[in-house]
Amino acid sequence: MDKPGHTRRDFMKKVGAGTAAFALSQSARTEEKPPNILFLFTDDQRFDAIGALCNQAVKTPNMDKLVAGGTVFTHAHIMGSLVPAVCMPSRAMLMTGRGLFHLLDQGRDIPPEHIMLPELLRQEGYETFGTGKWHNGPPAYARCFSRGASIFYGGMSNHLEVPVHDFDPEGRYAKESRYSSKKFSSELFSDEAIDFLERQTGDAPFFAYVSYTAPHDPRMAPKEFADMYPAKSIEVPPNFLTEHPFDNGELRIRDEILAQSPRTPEVVQEHIAAYYAMIAHLDYHIGRVLDALENSGQADNTIVIFAGDNGLAVGQHGLLGKQNLYEHSVRVPLVFAGPGIPAGKRTDALCYLLDVFPTLCDLSGIAVPETVEGKSLLPIIQGQKNEVRGSVFAAYRQFQRMVRQGGWKLIRYNVEGKQTTQLFDLASDPWEVKNLAGEPERKERLGEMDALLASWMKQVDDICDPSKPNWI
Repeated sequence: MDKPGHTRRDFMKKVGAGTAAFALSQSARTEEKPPNILFLFTDDQRFDAIGALCNQAVKTPNMDKLVAGGTVFTHAHIMGSLVPAVCMPSRAMLMTGRGLFHLLDQGRDIPPEHIMLPELLRQEGYETFGTGKWHNGPPAYARCFSRGASIFYGGMSNHLEVPVHDFDPEGRYAKESRYSSKKFSSELFSDEAIDFLERQTGDAPFFAYVSYTAPHDPRMAPKEFADMYPAKSIEVPPNFLTEHPFDNGELRIRDEILAQSPRTPEVVQEHIAAYYAMIAHLDYHIGRVLDALENSGQADNTIVIFAGDNGLAVGQHGLLGKQNLYEHSVRVPLVFAGPGIPAGKRTDALCYLLDVFPTLCDLSGIAVPETVEGKSLLPIIQGQKNEVRGSVFAAYRQFQRMVRQGGWKLIRYNVEGKQTTQLFDLASDPWEVKNLAGEPERKERLGEMDALLASWMKQVDDICDPSKPNWI
């Protein structure tokens, strides 16, 4: 039975207790059992859509306790996408640790030479389990997991009719073997994870990947959760606009036609309310999974990762979707909790989701594959460094490019040869409301950011060339 009042018990006390006791060196790892890893991955959850992260409008007691008991990267980013299905390359980058322009076909499949995180852990003796969404092809899934259940190959679906496959150890996932579950997606995938955790004996380390399809639309939370968020009580965001002020190249994509344009405050309130209800329902089921971990006796040696695959506008800047490079769409939640990880720590260090792969390698004492391009966040977690990246870059199709350094952010647009520039001072304008690109006193800053953007585009092998009229 779904109940909105469910909270965690003692798990996070254990999470924060073993900070000094966790040996991180590879030599030490040969003398003790490697840590288990529980990866909780959500779909379309924005970086601030957690109560403990300065958003008391959404009720997330279980996510809040993970935040309190772990280390939070408040400025984790995705590198964007060259296709409207932003989650597909995002998930491929997470799994391979590779950058956007070094994926095969934007992650529709992952070639054997690009070793994936669960694949590596499996080779290192981990039992690897997966349930939920997998947007990167059945062959890649088969390489990664030794066990699994209720596997969804796709981008989105009705949450009460998710088309899933049972696990096939031979890796055969024909369309004929697919069937529709009648459980709500968050409950379904949580049940499968709980069943896996209840079967753990502690003989071998495990990697459990629980990949939710919530809070992706269709937003259809059960009534008791929907009733928690009356639309009229929802505040309209400070950067609400009835329409985006110019053509960003993707104003008629599927996400953007979920509501009529121009937007109204009332419609945006309805969408945010439904979004928060989905997240609250998801939080309840995440709490069930964390309780199962506690009850399994494995919590003291388990690293818990909580993250999202991309953000979502939900009414900000006149937009609804994630096909843009504003903060609400390129920043995601990222929390590490468990033995050896400081509790209650927050860092604003710039990082990417693809940095999770090498970080978990370091936490597990496993050598990072040469194909991985991410940077380990362990020096930040341990307090040895304040940052591992001085700036971050993101792209959306051939239309949009972004670079951020410190509190400064530049977005360049090129839509059929028409160029638009935005420059934001995020320190004073976190909602990205005031465009400073046209102010004479920002000319030098704009030039510096332009140079940084060009450097990034060259470094990552961007398909676009900013010196060309249409970039391509």
